[in-house]
Amino acid sequence: MRKVFHLPHCKTCQKVIAELGISADDFELQNIKEKHISAKELDFLKKEVGSYEELFNRRSMKYRSQGLKDKEIDEKEYRKLILGEYTFLKRPTIVIDDQVFLCTNKKAVAAAKEAL
Repeated sequence: MRKVFHLPHCKTCQKVIAELGISADDFELQNIKEKHISAKELDFLKKEVGSYEELFNRRSMKYRSQGLKDKEIDEKEYRKLILGEYTFLKRPTIVIDDQVFLCTNKKAVAAAKEAL
């Protein structure tokens, strides 16, 4: 599977997709605002990266507005939050075959580039 979970208006997503030369011809580009991540997709990502917490975006505006930074959250709750609100998934999240790259930093982008 070759897939990118992204938001088209997100500057980071645009930059990473361009830098990696990803196109709709080679990858399925899933706009997570229009088509939320499914439980099956999220569980696959968790299996590859190790935890739902690793997939959770703490930079989301809703993270602060819902007061989540002051709460203890377990794996079950991270899963529920990501499935309930698209902005809680780190992005862009890129799947290349059986590898998952959370391209939120240069190191991850470099690793994704190498995998291509």
